[in-house]
Amino acid sequence: MAASRESVQVNESKPSQSVIGSSLTPQQTIILQKQAQVLLFPFVVKKNKQGQIMSPQNLSEDNSNDEEKPKVKRKHRELGTPAIKAMFPKEEYSQTEPSVVIPRNTKNVLSLSNEMQSNQDGDGEENETADMDGSTELSAYEKKRLKNISENAEFFASLHLVETRLPPGPLEMIPENQTSENEMFKGVLQMWMKISQPRKKISKQLSNKKSYEASLTGMVISEETVCKVTRSRIYSMAIHPSETRTLVAAGDKLGQVGLWDLAQQPREDGIFTFTLHSQVVSCLNFSPANPAHLLSLSYDGTLRCGDFTRAVFEEVYRNEERSFSYFDFLADDASTLIVGHWDAGVAIVDRRTPGTSYEQFFNSNMSLIRTLQVHPVNRHYFIAAGARDVHIYDLRHLRPKGMKPLISLTEHMKSLASAYFSPVTGNRVVTTCADDNLRVFDTSCLSSKVPLLTRVRHNNNTGRWLTRFRAVWDPKQEDCFIVGSMARPRSIDVFHESGELVHAFMDEECLASVCSINVMHPTQNILAGGNSSGRIHVFKA
Repeated sequence: MAASRESVQVNESKPSQSVIGSSLTPQQTIILQKQAQVLLFPFVVKKNKQGQIMSPQNLSEDNSNDEEKPKVKRKHRELGTPAIKAMFPKEEYSQTEPSVVIPRNTKNVLSLSNEMQSNQDGDGEENETADMDGSTELSAYEKKRLKNISENAEFFASLHLVETRLPPGPLEMIPENQTSENEMFKGVLQMWMKISQPRKKISKQLSNKKSYEASLTGMVISEETVCKVTRSRIYSMAIHPSETRTLVAAGDKLGQVGLWDLAQQPREDGIFTFTLHSQVVSCLNFSPANPAHLLSLSYDGTLRCGDFTRAVFEEVYRNEERSFSYFDFLADDASTLIVGHWDAGVAIVDRRTPGTSYEQFFNSNMSLIRTLQVHPVNRHYFIAAGARDVHIYDLRHLRPKGMKPLISLTEHMKSLASAYFSPVTGNRVVTTCADDNLRVFDTSCLSSKVPLLTRVRHNNNTGRWLTRFRAVWDPKQEDCFIVGSMARPRSIDVFHESGELVHAFMDEECLASVCSINVMHPTQNILAGGNSSGRIHVFKA
């Protein structure tokens, strides 16, 4: 080994009281280098009361209804990191057990972890027991082995031994799953440019419940409208507003954004993937002013805009000192944005500033912000879902050192996943909570007291392997919202604001997994649901 290469030597020593298990080998030396592969057996690490390293199981544990938390931004440790004592569980592995290759960077580690989870959980499900091709059931030993490998991979990712960050500035729109000389993608880009011409706003009219229900009944799914689009668990989705071509975008746990053009056949030819971020892509939106722009926001503190007309992903806003959680368009022309942070801060971002976006930052009185949304009519109001409270703020009265809410909705008993205004008037708000309730509030009059209209009992216990449910309004129907379901057979449910189940999208052959993230087309009868293995299911009329 060259003397100029930095390395950290970790020697296993005799087990201490804080380590449970017995070593299969008396002594083992692990060399971790910047560009070297590390060959390791799966192991279990325990932590004592004095704060030694946690086990992979505990490191990955969280509130069973909580989504993936943003990674803590920290500098890499200097050389001389204290020794990590690793012991092998004797009941699980023999000395002939093949080693696990830990990938060279965090993203690949997480990719390995996700692949193991998919194999273990069966297409992202929590209790499935299918092998890699889904043909036979795994033995108890194999399931436990895959689980251990998955947890160990997550553990190494949490150590941040080597962590990528994408470079600042624009990225070329070159699909990772296509060659740069692919003429088909160039043709697809030209098509996307044509269908993305700005159009005049169409006035939305509320259908009566009976005709609306009939329109949903006519929407069906087939094998051709189901496809794996991203490498990992889906956290965000958006549908292009075109009325002539179906284009669905999805953001995943590893920072990848996938685009699916359903007009391309075979299906795989219509999938285009891009790694735009280094952490979870928690929010995706096509610009309401220019549908040729797709904006993506990530926990990693970056917000990018994919421009189909120039085949580039521009950097709109970057603040790596903070973790972003959600964003919305503040102005009708999409020139200004409001960005929520996990530390409960809110930033107003002006995209018209040359060179870099202008940022105005405010601190809220919440502990965190998961989602936020601007009122569809009175755009100086916005709603934010926090840990257990929902707050409505007036932008005209924000102060940099403290934001006082105009209204607070405090009826939630456990952690919140989301809160959204109804799409046309904003007269309703639907919230999704871990206390197994969907709530609808009357926000037609934004006074100090907002009445609760409906409480719908709904199993929101998605567990740790599935993305949390977020009930969202149908943009075409002011009084109905869509949410995933834990019920079997699997379904995507549509509820009226009164709590009545209007329709359940089901198909035992084509919809066999939980779709946590769902989005409706703004004008067409098209529904897209994303699951925790990167697969999208589309129902169309």
